[in-house]
Amino acid sequence: MRTIQNDMTKGSPMKIILSFTFPIFLGNVFQQFYNMADAVIVGKFVGTKALAAVGSTGTIMFLIYGFVVGMTAGFTVLTAQKFGAGDMQAMRSTVAGASILSLIIGIVLTVAFMVFMKPWLTAMNTPDDIFADAYAYIMIISGGILAQMLYNLLASILRALGNSKVPLYFLILSALLNIVLDLVFIIAFGMGAAGAAVATVISQGVSGLLCLVYIIKKVPVLRMERKDWHPSGHLLAVQLRIGIPMALQYSITAVGTMMVQSALNILGSTLVAAFTAASKIEQVVTQAYVAMGTTMATYGAQNMGAGDVPRIRKGFKSCTVLGIVYSFLAAALVMTVGKYMTYLFVSEDAGLIMESVDIYLKCVGIFFIPLAIVNIYRNGIQGLGYGILPMMAGVAELIGRGVVAVIAAGQKSYLGVCVASPAAWVLASLLLIGMYYYVVKIDLKKIFRDTGAEY
Repeated sequence: MRTIQNDMTKGSPMKIILSFTFPIFLGNVFQQFYNMADAVIVGKFVGTKALAAVGSTGTIMFLIYGFVVGMTAGFTVLTAQKFGAGDMQAMRSTVAGASILSLIIGIVLTVAFMVFMKPWLTAMNTPDDIFADAYAYIMIISGGILAQMLYNLLASILRALGNSKVPLYFLILSALLNIVLDLVFIIAFGMGAAGAAVATVISQGVSGLLCLVYIIKKVPVLRMERKDWHPSGHLLAVQLRIGIPMALQYSITAVGTMMVQSALNILGSTLVAAFTAASKIEQVVTQAYVAMGTTMATYGAQNMGAGDVPRIRKGFKSCTVLGIVYSFLAAALVMTVGKYMTYLFVSEDAGLIMESVDIYLKCVGIFFIPLAIVNIYRNGIQGLGYGILPMMAGVAELIGRGVVAVIAAGQKSYLGVCVASPAAWVLASLLLIGMYYYVVKIDLKKIFRDTGAEY
């Protein structure tokens, strides 16, 4: 039964990591198209201020999306471990537990975000001339949290079983649907930023439903029986112990980006628009790092379940080499021709905005290697079943971003805003390298002391 999916406990680590990462990378790029399509179409057909309105909510969207992705990935770490160990009955119990917890927490998040959104935007210094559009956009996104939850949970379950291609296919379809709906709601119906948000929520819901239909029809190991829907309290507690720290890690990172956004908002809507465009360009390129991290979470979890520590070490080494090589290529791209993608987002004041876009891309491009380390090692350690340790890397990111953002706000410095994320990446990467050596060289040795595993 296991061979139906992708067993990552056998074969060349580099080959497996490459074949698993590439579909996730493409999927993440298309995931970015949800918000990027909103930004492009809103910027082109509504105007710079509308683009700034969508961009000003970017950090809140990152908080929502990051919390959902981190939590669902954390809930399914045990799924990958049980699959790696060949225990299908226990694996299905983890799926049930993840589903129950995701539904409950998704409802709580939806209510909380919608209740506190207006004071939140006010606290972030959202400019008055874009406040109404920003509020309308992010409220609709908040109302669609369960749609995000559905897709990301089911995609995480499939990836835990080694299937990274099917989530990609459905994400591509829904991303294309999002573009079509953007054009309909924004141009035909004149709904502005709110129309972009409606298109995003509908498209995310469609991708989730497609994953659900596929699992029901095509994945026999996930055909749930009544007994599977009674996960033990201990199982739920373990899933929460892994999933909540992973979600909070993204949340801590998001708090830092909100501090950056607050410092940026002081500089006015034009620089907000420039930063928004530059961030979208960067996010497309850096989705490869997110994909590598997702791959290492699954790879680490399956091999942890199989008790193969030497193979875990080989996987980390292979993915690190891959990340460094990609970093040089990505930096060369964004630091030379990246700024010309500004024309995708705006028609008015493109020349002025492009200069600011270029500053941002050069600042982040220099530090892509630390960003690769952050994603690979943080997610890989999480896949081994550690929740609290990687979350501390999020605290390091918060400190790095927060300190630089406060200084940038005091100086009203756009350059300061641009270097906030690189400062966070450097601090977190140094911390994670130390954590990796502790986990692999010391802690796992204790865990598997009686299993006969080699070190």
